[in-house]
Amino acid sequence: MDGDNVRMAILRSLMILSLTVWLGGVIFLAVTAQTAFAVLPSRHLAGSVVGASITKLHWMGLISGVVYLISSLIYSRLRSGSAHPFAAHNVLILAMLALTLVSQWGITPRMHALRTSLGEIDNAPPSDPARIQFNRLHVWSEQTEKAVLILGILVIYLTARQFT
Repeated sequence: MDGDNVRMAILRSLMILSLTVWLGGVIFLAVTAQTAFAVLPSRHLAGSVVGASITKLHWMGLISGVVYLISSLIYSRLRSGSAHPFAAHNVLILAMLALTLVSQWGITPRMHALRTSLGEIDNAPPSDPARIQFNRLHVWSEQTEKAVLILGILVIYLTARQFT
């Protein structure tokens, strides 16, 4: 195997690894969240576990996305002589990164502040404006993670297709 083939194999491996880490983390968080709310003694405690976990997931996603993009651009450059920054798989990764950034620095901090101000959320009446806002943000958080997962599945398909 010559040097370019070795480099290309390493880049393909980095692309696949970064997608595996990111999407595996999203799926694992979904399972962990369901388990936490089912087995922990309070919803507040379960929310604390999930809240801390989602921050870690976001960092894993951000790092994985950057690794994927860099590897993809170099791989394309070696393969065809052009980096193809606007290839569909790269654009989808950028969308995933944008959603992750919105969740990490937009949605999650606001949810954390509301949880802190409310204390035990289940003790707040359903009509409490802070609880209503928290519930809306929670829906946004879930939808954002679902969108990242769906986009990631599309990236897997597009990535696998380019390796043939």
